Amino acid sequence: MDARPIGVFDSGMGGLTVLHECLVTLPHEDFVYLGDGARLPYGPRPLPELVRFSREIAAYLAEQDVKLIVAACNSATSAALPQLQEELEIPVVGVITPEAHAAVQATRNRRVGLLATEATVASGRYAELVHALDAGVRFFSIACPRLVPLIESDVPFGAATVDAVREYAAPLKEAGVDTVILGCTHYPLIRPIFQRVFGRDVTLVFSAEETAREVAQTLARKGFENEKGREGSYRFLTTGDPDVFRALGERFLQLPLSSVEHVGLTELERAAA
Repeated sequence: MDARPIGVFDSGMGGLTVLHECLVTLPHEDFVYLGDGARLPYGPRPLPELVRFSREIAAYLAEQDVKLIVAACNSATSAALPQLQEELEIPVVGVITPEAHAAVQATRNRRVGLLATEATVASGRYAELVHALDAGVRFFSIACPRLVPLIESDVPFGAATVDAVREYAAPLKEAGVDTVILGCTHYPLIRPIFQRVFGRDVTLVFSAEETAREVAQTLARKGFENEKGREGSYRFLTTGDPDVFRALGERFLQLPLSSVEHVGLTELERAAA
C-alpha cells in the first residue's frame, strides 16, 4: 500500500477533465491538482518555454511527496514528457501516448485525424507515436487556436463554438478519417458538438479516459496503489486567481470544488532550481 497522493498538472482548468476520470477510475486514491493559471494558455507558447514551465511544476509536485505525476496537458506533454521522465525518480504519465494507442486500435481505414493546440501540433509527437505503432496510417493534424477560449467563455455550447468545430473538422472530413484524436483536455467538455459534426461513424478519442486507464495500470505495475475501499481526497492549487479557478473549475471537474490554494511562480521556480 502507498498512501502518497497522485500529482496532476495543467496550464489551467482543462486537466480537470483528466482528474475527473482519474477520480472515477481510482476512487480510493488521493490527488493534488496544480493549474498554472498565471501563465495560460500554453498552446501558443514556444516549446522551450513549455519545457521550463513543466519542469518547474513537476519539481514542485515532487516536493509535495506525490508518487506519480500526470501531465494532464497535451501541450506540456508534447514539449516536455521525455525530459520529465528522465529527470524525476517517480513515474510521469502524459496524455498523448494513451491516445495514440487508442487511435491506432480504433481506426478501420488507417486514416487518423488530430485536433489540438498550436504547440501540440507543432511538436509532431502524435504523428511520431502513431507511425511508430503503424507506419501505414495516414495522419492529418489541425491546429485549433479558437477552441480553448470559446470553451472557457460564458457560452461554450454557443453558435461560435459550433462554427469553429465545423471549420476545423472540414479538412479531416475531406480526408476521410474514421478516427479523430481530440488532443486537448478542454475538448471533452464539448464532446456532443464534436460528435454531431463528425457523426457516429467517426470514433472520437479523448485523453481523459485513456490516461486514467494508464495511471491505474502504472500504479498496479509499480505496486503504488492505495488501500482499496476508502474514499480518496483531492486538493487544488493554482498560480492564478483561486476565485476564478473555483468558478470555472466545477464546469470541467463536474464535481464539487471547495477550497483552492494559491502557489506563487517564485515557489515553482525555486523548486526547479
